[in-house]
Amino acid sequence: MNKELTRAEEQIMQAIWAIGKGFAKDIHEQLEEPRPAYNTVLTVIRVLVQKGFVTFKTYGKANEYSPTISREDYSAQRIQSLKENYFENSNAKLLSFFVKENKLSLDDVNKILELIKQDKHE
Repeated sequence: MNKELTRAEEQIMQAIWAIGKGFAKDIHEQLEEPRPAYNTVLTVIRVLVQKGFVTFKTYGKANEYSPTISREDYSAQRIQSLKENYFENSNAKLLSFFVKENKLSLDDVNKILELIKQDKHE
């Protein structure tokens, strides 16, 4: 799956990722104020099902929704796309941009390097 979420779809996916799985009312309650209308949430969930981001199980008249892709996998996919489209597929250019734009300190960069080292050892 290499599709991109709209802002509204991402808002709903964030709620679904936060709860793991749930019914539309659970997803609606998870959203920050001001919440979109309940019917709007249902419409966006249907679109997410059509796009393949969400699946569901039916219990009577209610559907329980769950993500088909993890937040981490979607994030990795979006960053890869960003890297390919804006940074000539270069990790160094992407990281350099991130460091410069976010005004990271040397201490921040060292912490990032430590996290990378830990991930490689696990």
